[in-house]
This record gives sequence, structure tokens and C-alpha cells, in this order.
Amino acid sequence: MKIRKGIEFHDGKTVTAEDVAATLERHSDEKSKSAALGILQGIESMKASGDEVVITLKDPNADFPYLMADYHLVIQPNGGKDNPNAGISAGPYKVTVNEPGVRYGGEKFANYWQGDKIGHAAQIEIVVINDATARTAALQGGQVNMINRVEPKVVDLVKRVPGVTIQNVSGRGFYPFNMFCDTAPFDNNDLRMALKLAMDREELLDKILRGYGSVGNDIPVNEAYPLFSTDIEQRKFDPDKAAEFYKKSGHSGSILLRTSDVAFPGAVDAAQLYQQSCAKAGITIEIKREPGDGYWSEVWNKQPFSLSYWGGRATQDQMYSTAYVSSADWNDTRWKRPEFDKMVIAARGELDQDKRKAMYRDMAMVMRDEGGLIVPFFNQYIDASGKGVQGWVSNPAQEMCGGYALSICWLEA
Repeated sequence: MKIRKGIEFHDGKTVTAEDVAATLERHSDEKSKSAALGILQGIESMKASGDEVVITLKDPNADFPYLMADYHLVIQPNGGKDNPNAGISAGPYKVTVNEPGVRYGGEKFANYWQGDKIGHAAQIEIVVINDATARTAALQGGQVNMINRVEPKVVDLVKRVPGVTIQNVSGRGFYPFNMFCDTAPFDNNDLRMALKLAMDREELLDKILRGYGSVGNDIPVNEAYPLFSTDIEQRKFDPDKAAEFYKKSGHSGSILLRTSDVAFPGAVDAAQLYQQSCAKAGITIEIKREPGDGYWSEVWNKQPFSLSYWGGRATQDQMYSTAYVSSADWNDTRWKRPEFDKMVIAARGELDQDKRKAMYRDMAMVMRDEGGLIVPFFNQYIDASGKGVQGWVSNPAQEMCGGYALSICWLEA
């Protein structure tokens, strides 16, 4: 990789190849807690040489350039090893406020390398408002200029607010029910299959997403991804077959499912609908509604059965590598299969597109039938912008213009 010359960090230092290499080293360290660890473990070595970073891979990876664009890999001075919390980068805004879970603030970086092409505001602020009603009210009242995660059930009401525009786009994000495959009772695949067949996906899509999405199939990819096979049979609600698998599993008693308003819009209602469909198969689901504060630190990826959300990734390999290979730090189903890992690695290095598509299909079938992932639906991203917001560009990969809304949008009086 050749490093562009003349790019400046927020602290005035020039971005060098050494900074890029140090950033990758920090995120790829086996002791790292970075969410990018899974996608970087294919690196054998890296070194800075002049204005280039030379990376040697353990195995071929046709998608490697896409991985380098992962949003976790923000280049920092000396890789952020000295003080990562300082938030120093080379982006259009300098961090001025850093209050995790409360708010973040930034001011325009005068020496940004792209000039005024992006980063049009003098100051920006991100305010954390977990309550969906309060978030919508803040937009309606003009306290904020844009919000994410508008609940599907209120979209029609929000559309009527003068000056407010609903920004929705179909994409790669999904709202999963995660089971830990290494934790009883979910270490039993018959039970996992029973819980998959006991889900009425069509009902959930209709009543929770109000049609702002598409039915899921217990795999983390859909037709929005290149090389996706559309001929995979859609799993349907089958309470009788679910009851058979449940009986075969030998399990008895209730199964605890954790959810929260912050898991995704309508998550609590989704859990309750799932509880009702499971009851038709003779499966008792106990719902525990967790508080929003602490859900992502104390419940997600910590408790064996919970609701969550995932944004999309650039490629299928990146999605699988981030969350479903054995070594991934964000493996939130604890599905660890060495044979599946080998399939992922083999597909990375295959340049024949037809062969690669077939390999991804095989991977999808294995995960669909053996994994700990239940995917009721893929959601549309439903954001809303207020009066005067211009420059919005919908992006199927992520909400809020692919995460760049504050950089590419501007306010018009």
C-alpha cells in the first residue's frame, strides 16, 4: 500500500507509513480487543518501507483491499499505541468532546487533506438518546438535525412532520437472535433447530418492520452481497417440525431470552411475538427485558440467548471473518468450527467467481443448519433528516449514509 503524501494528523504530525503499519499491528495483535481482529488474522507480517506498507498474508485473500477500509481501522499516530482515547486521526473533524454513551463533539479540521470536499460544518455533535420516542421528539423539535433507527411503527407519523424527511434504504443489516453454541442448552443442535423452526418470520417482518425489510434465513448475508446464491430454500415457520426437534433435544423447562429497547427498533415486541410462536411448538420462552444502559457491555456477547443487530460489511468474507470464524472477537454465537474456518480461508483465495459463489453457498448451508444464528429479517435502514439537511446519500452498507452523514451532509438555511 502506498501512502498518500502530505496528509496531516489533528496534532500537526504528518501521516507516515510507520503510522499505518503501527495501526494494523495494534488491531491485529492476538491480545487486542479490536473488532477488526478477526479480519486481520490472515496477516503474516507487515513493515513500513519508505512511503509504502508491505503486507504479507498467510493465505491468498482476494478481498483484502476491502478489509483495509473497515471503519475500525482509523489511522492514528503510532497506531494509537500511546493514547488511543485521544481520538487523534486525520479525518475532517477533530474530537473536542468524548463522553462515551452520552455525547461526542468535533470541530472542523482546518488542514484536512481533502479540503472542503467533505466536512461542511464548523462543529458537529453526536448525542446519545436511547429512547426512541425522545429521539424522534428531538428531531421534531429541532434539537437535532438527523436521527437514526426510526421505529417502523412510527414512520408514517414522522413523514407528516413539516421539514422532516424519512431516509430509508434496503441493505445488509440484520437483527439476529443469538444462541451460544458452546453453552447449554444451546450446545444441542436439535434444540437450535427447534428454535429456528419455531420462528414465524413473516409475522415478525409484517408486525415489527411493517414491511421495511426482508425475511431472513439464518445466515448473515443476503442478496445485497455479491456472489449470493438465491436458490437456498427459505426456512419457514413449522411448529410441528419444531416440536419434533425439541422433543429430540431432550430439553425441558423454560428458555431465557434477553432483550432490550436498544437491541433494535421493536426488539421487545419481537421477543414477545417469538415467545407466542414458540408456544405453538410446545417451547416455553421466558423474556427478560434488560435496561438499555449496559446492554452492549453486559448482555450482548456475554449472555447465551439475546437479541442484537448487525450492520452490513463490504463482502461476504468480511462478514464471516468478523463474527463467525472461531477466532473472531465478535463471535456472538460462539460457533467455533475448524472445518468452517477452512471453508472461509479457501473461499478468500479463490479467484474463479463461479467457484467462489458455490463455496459461499456451501458455507451458508452449513451455518443455516448448524449455527447459533437465527435471522428473522434483514432490516431497511430508516433514518430521518430535519429541515435544511442537504447532501444525503443512501448507502446499503450502513445507516446514516454508511456512517458518513456528518461528513457529507450540510445545512441549508
